[in-house]
Amino acid sequence: MYTFSNRLRLFAIISFALGAIMVGLSFYNTPADIPEMKAMEAAHGHDSGHGEAKHDDGKTAHHDDQKTDAAHATEDHHAEKTADAHGAEAGHHGDAHADEHKLGQLQNKPWAAIYVAAFFFMMISLGVLAFYAIQRAAQAGWSPVLFRVMEGIGSYIIPGTITIIILIAISVGELNHLFHWMDPELIMPDNDKFDKLTYGKSAWLNGTGFIIRAVIYSSIWIVYSILSRRFSSRQDDATDNSNFKKNFRLAAVFLVLFLISESMMSWDWIMSFDHHWFSTLFGWYVFASMFVSGITVIALVTIYLKSRGYLEYVNDSHLHDLAKFMFGISIFWTYLWFSQFMLIWYSNIPEEVTYFLTRIDDYNLPFFGMLALNLIFPLLILMNSDFKRLNWIIVIAGVIILFGHYIDVFNMVMPATVGPNWSLGLAEIGAVLLFLGLFIFVVFTALTKKPLLAKRNPFIEESKQFHY
Repeated sequence: MYTFSNRLRLFAIISFALGAIMVGLSFYNTPADIPEMKAMEAAHGHDSGHGEAKHDDGKTAHHDDQKTDAAHATEDHHAEKTADAHGAEAGHHGDAHADEHKLGQLQNKPWAAIYVAAFFFMMISLGVLAFYAIQRAAQAGWSPVLFRVMEGIGSYIIPGTITIIILIAISVGELNHLFHWMDPELIMPDNDKFDKLTYGKSAWLNGTGFIIRAVIYSSIWIVYSILSRRFSSRQDDATDNSNFKKNFRLAAVFLVLFLISESMMSWDWIMSFDHHWFSTLFGWYVFASMFVSGITVIALVTIYLKSRGYLEYVNDSHLHDLAKFMFGISIFWTYLWFSQFMLIWYSNIPEEVTYFLTRIDDYNLPFFGMLALNLIFPLLILMNSDFKRLNWIIVIAGVIILFGHYIDVFNMVMPATVGPNWSLGLAEIGAVLLFLGLFIFVVFTALTKKPLLAKRNPFIEESKQFHY
């Protein structure tokens, strides 16, 4: 039986507590109104938004050109005064609207940081559940010695999805403005903010349906996690393979439901941030990200447990296979990313290409940095077959892959919620530490509940002897 070490437990608690404090401070430092925002900007001596100076300079130059043209073209003194008065009033309203918009983005920033971290750790557990179900449905002979590790990581799906549902409920309750389509004025035909596209999608994108679907997705994943662990545990003490067969049938059903629910979840929980934009590849793209992240965490947890003297039947061939999956799915993710990007960029349809223009203009470093982390580093590090058998190489590659896919989620969420006012600061680091602590505590507590070897699995002897 695995024993949760005091040192790791303390690390998880400190990480959670420190993250909570940092997130709390980020909320405290968020401006409450426009005067406070202006005062904070003045105290820092510059605007907080990345790339905003560029846009402001363009507006200023355009405004100066207009004034010069008016000076040359105007002969009537009264008309000139009237035009200037209207221009000043329009400029005042424009500045007020811009300030209000920026304040909303800054107030979204801590919430968006929490959402990104919450979704990232939830998707790791969901990716592991999918990988585990595939092993069960395929009746794989190499992986049963790793089943208990997968079951432990998959157990995080319960707090992970509950956290997301709470964040969604907070948004539906209008306690934040992460999802722009939730603004009720957008679907009021007689309102100045009325948006025809949002109105057209309101049958799907509405608060009630959003929460109901979130509960349905989560219920499917949670039920599979609980039942699969229960059948696996019962198989240890069984005299026949009935529980193994139940797990096989359950995995086959789950994989069908998973493919449907995961695609719909990606539309709701991620793509609806940019609710005017859509991609038919998006469900697969999010799946690839969660799949490689989940497999990477299986490898990292396995290496940690091996270093503590557990999992004696896991050898370098098992780790080699996990590293092969890390490498292969990283290439698959790149294929999906490029397919989605290339088709949209080449067609150059304004309502589609805007999604990538926003990220290239305002998120240049995380956008292209994500490609380097998720493609170039795994390609260079894990291409060599011998490297896949070295634990320290797998750990380095795993940390890079996980950071890269966190940035991937960051790029999917932040542009629509905080605009150019992004950073990797107090809120972002704090949120990662908070959910990292929770993730470690839940996963390693689950690992203490059962022996780390699934003793009565029909393929356990084959898995023990797995070498090539």
